[in-house]
Amino acid sequence: MYVVTVEFVIKPSHLVAFLDAILENAESSLKEEPDCVHFDVCQSHEQPTHFFLYELYNSEMAFQEHLESKHYLEFIQTVGDWVESKEVKVWQRC
Repeated sequence: MYVVTVEFVIKPSHLVAFLDAILENAESSLKEEPDCVHFDVCQSHEQPTHFFLYELYNSEMAFQEHLESKHYLEFIQTVGDWVESKEVKVWQRC
């Protein structure tokens, strides 16, 4: 399995809109991508502008297909200016 984690810090003025957009992206990923197995969206209690994503794919190719999907490209275009920072890490499930 191919695991991707993403940490976002969002500008406070875009918090609600970002949450709506990321939840829609996660739902679309699970519905439209057969090799997207899991997609969690987590928000920090202490720092509400901090988000953590846990994504699980059947392969690296499946993740690359995700990055090229219409819903992902629309998501990135929508939220680009709302993001203060973004850190992506790739893992292998043991």
